[in-house]
Amino acid sequence: MRDYHINIFYSEPNGGYIADIPDLDACSAFGKTPSEALQQVEIAKAAWLEAARAEGKPIPRPRYRPAIYQVVS
Repeated sequence: MRDYHINIFYSEPNGGYIADIPDLDACSAFGKTPSEALQQVEIAKAAWLEAARAEGKPIPRPRYRPAIYQVVS
C-alpha cells in the first residue's frame, strides 16, 4: 500500500511550516522547519490512525494526489 500524501507549506501568520495529510480529516502539524513539520505530522498521523481504530471508524485508503501528479486525458 502507498503511504498518505503530505503537503508542507510555509505559514506567514504562524511563522513556521504546516504539514497536513489531506486524506485524514484534520490531520496536520506545525514545525519551525519543513523537517520538523514532517516529523510532527508523522506523529499526528500515528495518533489519528490509532484513535480511528480504537473508535472503530473507517480508515481511508491513500488517494489524494496533488494536481502536478495527476494525468490529464
